[in-house]
Amino acid sequence: MKKPIIFILLFILKWNGIIAQVNVCFNPMFDGSKLVLNKQYFIANSTDSIQIEKFKFYVTNIELFNNDQLLFKEKNSFHLIDAADSTTFNLMINLEPNINFNQIKFNIGIDSITNYAGAMGGDLDPTKGMYWTWQNGYINFKIEGKSNLSIAKSNNFVFHLGGYQNTFSTLQTIQLPVQYLSVFKINMAIDKWINEIDLTKQNHIMSPSKESVILSNKLSTIFSVSK
Repeated sequence: MKKPIIFILLFILKWNGIIAQVNVCFNPMFDGSKLVLNKQYFIANSTDSIQIEKFKFYVTNIELFNNDQLLFKEKNSFHLIDAADSTTFNLMINLEPNINFNQIKFNIGIDSITNYAGAMGGDLDPTKGMYWTWQNGYINFKIEGKSNLSIAKSNNFVFHLGGYQNTFSTLQTIQLPVQYLSVFKINMAIDKWINEIDLTKQNHIMSPSKESVILSNKLSTIFSVSK
């Protein structure tokens, strides 16, 4: 049985000079509950339905702040989150003890410098299914599924959002206030983002474009913090 897909920051502070560990997890949600792949959901205020079959995105450049003061910046900070594999939602981070922070900051997507460097290994390996070509770079955010609103074949919809050059840059920076507690939950309201799309007219993005930028910009509105 898979573990619940949650976004929890669990801080185990160890004293006497021992490094503190941070366990970072995510909570993608749909209609107020954790997202379940291939489950039929009904779109708000209608009888139309939707199923999400794939959901992946990159979390990068994790930083912790106390107000405007940067306290921690993760090195080699590239994490691929895949709803089909709940273990990818747990990110272990080492901290020095006594770091008293009240904000977390991270990116959704891959920065331009990394994109220019070309395909890499680890979570950036092209076999993960999140790399287009050297010219187009990485896919920052991928969601695929079906909805009776979509007029595409088999009612499919496919949104692969990425792009890093000039006006097609889709990298999103998220900064959220957090209380200095042992457990945090940072939720992603996927249904809020889906409701911004008219699936009767738009159901397919698979390359950098103006439309990809517009939909990527809407991602910054779906994050919230709860205990």
